[in-house]
Amino acid sequence: MYRFLASTRWIGWLLLVSLFAVVFAFLGHWQMDRREGVLTEISHVKQNYDARPVSFDEAAGLFEALPQEAKWTPVALHGTYLSDDTTIVRNRISGSRPGYEVLVPFRTKEGTIVIINRGFLPIGNDSAGKPDAVPAPPSGTVEVDVRLKGGEPTLDRGAPQGQLASIDLPAYEKLLGYDVATGSYGLMFAEDPAPSSAPTQLIRPDEDEGPHLSYSFQWYAFGVLVFVGFGYAAKQQKRINKEDKEERAAAALRGEEPVLHQAHRLRNRPKKLVRRDGSPTDEATEDAYLDELERKAPDNLKVEVPGSN
Repeated sequence: MYRFLASTRWIGWLLLVSLFAVVFAFLGHWQMDRREGVLTEISHVKQNYDARPVSFDEAAGLFEALPQEAKWTPVALHGTYLSDDTTIVRNRISGSRPGYEVLVPFRTKEGTIVIINRGFLPIGNDSAGKPDAVPAPPSGTVEVDVRLKGGEPTLDRGAPQGQLASIDLPAYEKLLGYDVATGSYGLMFAEDPAPSSAPTQLIRPDEDEGPHLSYSFQWYAFGVLVFVGFGYAAKQQKRINKEDKEERAAAALRGEEPVLHQAHRLRNRPKKLVRRDGSPTDEATEDAYLDELERKAPDNLKVEVPGSN
């Protein structure tokens, strides 16, 4: 029956199939983890993005440390921009367009300096490596509504003077030379008074969970299919073994050598002697050449040619 499965060869195939199944299961879990992260981010957007802005007094602690569940929390700020310390962040993308984002320190009326991202600027046409112009923020006392977001990690790449490689708040604080809140920064979405020109507001975060669920199901299915394939191969081997056993028994009754499964198929495969265009095949040409050599050779030099008739 299936006793051949205990052979070294089939145990090796089983171990290989199991290894593939483990890899596919790992990839399925990885896609599920990615989906879970996306769903968590979407829940933060739905819960906080369009909420009523809270006062700075209520949100002061969020500028020191921002929990994940508080991401995108709207906050209403009152104070003044420190426009002389405006900095741009390079290599940013908004709506598939490359460009920059504008960071400006903002001193609240409570005395805390926070960082505000005023929006996006496209790549400039006049000079390489910087925008054509950076719109100035409103002067004097300003009311600004922002949505909170955590800072970004340090990137292992430099930036030209007056620019940052990422929104790395501790690095920006060091560049400014004075204390700022480094737990989060604000994405500006409203200013009063509104300036005549301003950077483009960043687009709303995508709320599409993506194909992670379908990808995870595909990987899990692959993990099952490798075992299905192994089972099918074992069933085929069982059938071949049965046919070979029957052939051996029949050959013993005939007093002949048994023709086992694979050899039986190869030996009884008819030769194709002519191509579609009527010309002889290479196999037919070779047979004719060997037959001619045998015919012309002296009787004492003739040898048995394997495969010849």
